[in-house]
Amino acid sequence: MDWGKELETFPDHTVFQTPEWLEFLTSTQNGEPVIAALKDSARTVGYFTGSIVRKFGLRILGSPFVGWTTAYMGFNLREGISRRDALHALVRFAFRDLNCVHLELMDQKLRQEDVAGMNPRCRQFTGFEVDLTQSEQTLLRNMGDNCRWCLGKAKKCGVVIEEAQDMQFADDYHAQLTDVFERQQLIPTYGIERVRALIRHILPTGMLLLLRARNPEGDCIATGIFLIKNDRMYFWGGPSWRKYHHLRPNEPLMWAAMQYGKAHGARILDLGGAGHYKKKYGGCPVAVPWLRISRFAIVPSLRDAAAELFRTKQHLQGKLRAAFSSTLLWRDSHFFIRT
Repeated sequence: MDWGKELETFPDHTVFQTPEWLEFLTSTQNGEPVIAALKDSARTVGYFTGSIVRKFGLRILGSPFVGWTTAYMGFNLREGISRRDALHALVRFAFRDLNCVHLELMDQKLRQEDVAGMNPRCRQFTGFEVDLTQSEQTLLRNMGDNCRWCLGKAKKCGVVIEEAQDMQFADDYHAQLTDVFERQQLIPTYGIERVRALIRHILPTGMLLLLRARNPEGDCIATGIFLIKNDRMYFWGGPSWRKYHHLRPNEPLMWAAMQYGKAHGARILDLGGAGHYKKKYGGCPVAVPWLRISRFAIVPSLRDAAAELFRTKQHLQGKLRAAFSSTLLWRDSHFFIRT
């Protein structure tokens, strides 16, 4: 089937359900893409999007799975179709037809009442969303005082934000990301190849926005990655060099992305999960259930053990690394992206 064209018939579809994103997951996670039709008798009433990966030799269906740097996937349903019914059908399909032992699902429209009685393991994926339908004056007013001060400081320091289209961006971004993690004696949770794969698969589609912040000398001092599709925009990552923090490049990067999103029809900027620093951008808190359903009782314990092992490895590698290694344009109160 032509999944791309079929997906366009659902106004609520996300960038993370597109063929290009599934190709990105296949290349970075060695996943097996799954697009499943939901049937009511002979009528197709919706679809599910996900990917199967193997952990400990076991088949796991993720939509998404933790560590994929992927937000909401899940269902696309026709008007009036119950997500609760769709979820029950999915569980049977995952365990019986796909022979998976574990399912993880984060669907933006899924509610707690949809999972009542199923007794899955469930945690709330919390974050912030900024309403981009507001005027720029309102968006600025909703930001924290310190955030607006940083915008002014960056302007005075001559910081410039520019849109990037080159693969060198991956090197800039990951080097800065490594610097961010080193502050906490950690290492990044993904390598530079994932950033390169993201650019390779998604940039040609027009759904990827890459931003650089440069100082007056032309040095790249911060980077930002954003995804945009239909009326939603997503913040993927935004690291910066510690030695340039006094120039405050992160705030103008985010503000430039907001302006870009407004200009390209985005109504919501999803800031990509919780984080105290994200409150300053004036967003509203959101919470979405992230379900974990296992076929066998031992699977959750294996999953938790693997997650703890990863965290321990990350801390140890970060400590070892630490031990061995002792553009913003302003016009009439507006930021513009230089292309």
